[in-house]
Amino acid sequence: MLWVHAGFSKDVGIVVSVRATPGGTWGYYETLRGRQGYLWPCGDAKSAAEQVDSLLKHQMFPGTW
Repeated sequence: MLWVHAGFSKDVGIVVSVRATPGGTWGYYETLRGRQGYLWPCGDAKSAAEQVDSLLKHQMFPGTW
């Protein structure tokens, strides 16, 4: 598990983990949401980071989404 937080605030963040996905592959997940927290398949860390960035921006500025 990896705690990812917004740079200026440790109050805004998500916990990311890796889980097995159907078909024998692996994926990044928002840990607290379980299977519903699927973010991106493993192997494409850049796209997964962009997805996490989007979620953090939504947490920081919920009125703008």
